[in-house]
Amino acid sequence: MNLRATAAEVAGPPAQEETNASIAALLARAREAQRSFEFAGQTVLDTAAAAAAWAIMEPARNRRLAELAVRDTGLGNVEDKVRKNFRKTLGLLRDLHGRPTCGVIARDSANGIVEIARAVGVVAAITPSTNPAATPANKIVNALKCGNAVIVAPSPKGYSSCALLIDFIHAQFHKAGLDPALVQVVPEPVSKAATAALMQAADLVVATGSQANVRMAYASGTPAFGVGAGNVASIVERSADLPDAAHKISLSKTFDNATSCSSENSVVIEDAVYDAMLDALRRSGGAMLDARQKTQLQHGMWREGKLSDRCTAKSAMQIAQAAGLDEVAAREPKFLMVEEGGFGPDAPFSGEKLAPVLAVYRASDFADAERIVASLYAYMGAGHSVGLHTAQPDLAVTLGERLPVARVIVNQAHCFATGGNFDNGLPFSLSMGCGTWGRNNFSSNLDFRQYLNVTRVAYPIEERVPDLDDVLGDYFRSVGR
Repeated sequence: MNLRATAAEVAGPPAQEETNASIAALLARAREAQRSFEFAGQTVLDTAAAAAAWAIMEPARNRRLAELAVRDTGLGNVEDKVRKNFRKTLGLLRDLHGRPTCGVIARDSANGIVEIARAVGVVAAITPSTNPAATPANKIVNALKCGNAVIVAPSPKGYSSCALLIDFIHAQFHKAGLDPALVQVVPEPVSKAATAALMQAADLVVATGSQANVRMAYASGTPAFGVGAGNVASIVERSADLPDAAHKISLSKTFDNATSCSSENSVVIEDAVYDAMLDALRRSGGAMLDARQKTQLQHGMWREGKLSDRCTAKSAMQIAQAAGLDEVAAREPKFLMVEEGGFGPDAPFSGEKLAPVLAVYRASDFADAERIVASLYAYMGAGHSVGLHTAQPDLAVTLGERLPVARVIVNQAHCFATGGNFDNGLPFSLSMGCGTWGRNNFSSNLDFRQYLNVTRVAYPIEERVPDLDDVLGDYFRSVGR
């Protein structure tokens, strides 16, 4: 029996009654569809997940979604969104293929435990404007694979793309004989009141996007998974293959005009290879600005301490032109670079920029590079991840033991690798948990496991009581009784 409240039962002022009623109607349809879907069997769950995946992956639909996203949000570029929509969904299907997500999923005869997968119910999927098709698709596929219904609350800018995606999903559902009420979207205009009502009435909230939405999810009273802020830094250690590192940083920094939270915002270079690495970055399309140009860019990118829409997720040429740096734009750079030494609000380039603009720090040695990254994350981005380019892979373990990060990405293009890629073992996801460092309750890549409850049946086994010396012997021998 589902004991969660309906949206109509969520208390609110009279102005919210119509909004609550609208959300309550969505919830009622979703709950009715989910009750039978949850127990329809693995084949039906797999079919629903595949239908939602193919809705975004089919080339013509994929391109329509990408074009609409760029047109209506003004963020990113079409070709990279096409690639992201396809590859992220393909990778997710790879991760889910053959995974049992209903009924008995594990038996541990030695301990007398049987695990049974159970759906969570109705998922509220809060999604950002930066990935208005790929992120909701990822959440929808995961939710359906686990027997849930899902209601998406997109950002206002990303509404058209999300709504079209769900139309495509419904068309696939019609062919497969599935109930369209399993996947719904909050109707326009999407408001904070509607999103809050959905969060409070659903069984699980999965929030990606602004920290305001994540905080609202955690405060909703509903179990929630939300992600932390991005502000990724990558370290270039003196033994690194510099041309390879520069190429990968360039790919990551420029993909979809740096809409990804996993795109590097800073690069920290050891002094021994600083000049050579800057040359490699220039050859990979970077343009280093002088002090005057840096100041001019800062005035163009920030207004009263806030990032300007004129520069967010635009190309490097567009950003240079918007900042009045026509001489830089004429060089047709792929990304812009500024030398930085500070941290915090008074050094805005030290934070997340959501643009192909890279802050460059000089470190005296590896220990100093670690210190610089820790200072960056003390300001913004704690818990997310750090990149490392090196020929000494054991240094990555050192960073993982000392820095407040959930992932250390070694010798890879960071924005592709962090959310899972075909050449690493991380789960494919567009939502990365940042642990308690980033005020999150998980530190893994968000995957299907977060969309499941697991019931455990415990059978009696032969009693196993340890001797006291088995568990305290080491303590007694080192400290005494």
